[in-house]
Amino acid sequence: MEAIKIQNLTKNYGKARGINHINLSIEEGEFFGFIGPNGAGKSTTIRTLLGLIHPTEGNAFIFGLDITKDKDKILEQVGYLPSDASFYSGMKVKELLKLSADLRKRNCDENARLLCERLQLDVNRKIEDLSFGNRKKVAIICALQHDPRLLILDEPTSGLDPLMQMEFFKILKERNENGVTIFLSSHILSEIQHNCSRAAIIKEGEIIVSDRIEELSKTKAKRITIRGDISSLPDLNGIQDKIDSDNSSSFLYSGEWNTLLHALAGCSITDLSIIEPDLEEIFYHYYKKEEEKL
Repeated sequence: MEAIKIQNLTKNYGKARGINHINLSIEEGEFFGFIGPNGAGKSTTIRTLLGLIHPTEGNAFIFGLDITKDKDKILEQVGYLPSDASFYSGMKVKELLKLSADLRKRNCDENARLLCERLQLDVNRKIEDLSFGNRKKVAIICALQHDPRLLILDEPTSGLDPLMQMEFFKILKERNENGVTIFLSSHILSEIQHNCSRAAIIKEGEIIVSDRIEELSKTKAKRITIRGDISSLPDLNGIQDKIDSDNSSSFLYSGEWNTLLHALAGCSITDLSIIEPDLEEIFYHYYKKEEEKL
């Protein structure tokens, strides 16, 4: 069953950028990544999916329910973590968590207790006294404590220290192993690469590619790092993103291998490495390809 199905979803803001004819399908039980820099349309897509803003065109379905007609039924099954959550002041953490649970007409005391322990959150502190990172923990627990079928997470780790990020993703993986669908929106590419099975890349409100992480990572380009005297290395077709230092050079290469090896034979090399590019380099590779089409 499709947890999320998006069909030509569009949101116009006049001159401001929104999203333009997005199509996307996410199966139930997937851990799906949504990649793009700030302003690419990630949050607009999410808010439209949740019925927080109304689409200009197109439609989308969550567990087969129409986002414009079945909003209340959808929200019963979804845990949403916004990129910047705001809370009522004057309340203690435990009061806020209970309010969130009561709004869903659920008793989430045990789940909330376990999550607070794992994320090291003091429930007796007032919301306004919390750091940004601890407020993010409150938002995470509000999103998870009612055991939703679908988690929609918008830039979830901002403000969390590295240890808390590790624990957070451990919790997500446990939920995913139990069948929960996770839609993770992030501009931190390592989060997507290490946790998601599939991902889509969005640029200026449009999906430019969607595939399995393994397929997105497949590219003819390799990261070449050379140490030694490379002053005699000629300019070659296929060299991108070249970075030179005093005694080394690093670049992406997608040209003919025999041509490169022949050129390297004329250099005085002390070390050579050829590795697969990471997802960040691949991300910018896709962005450059789109720019070249313009």
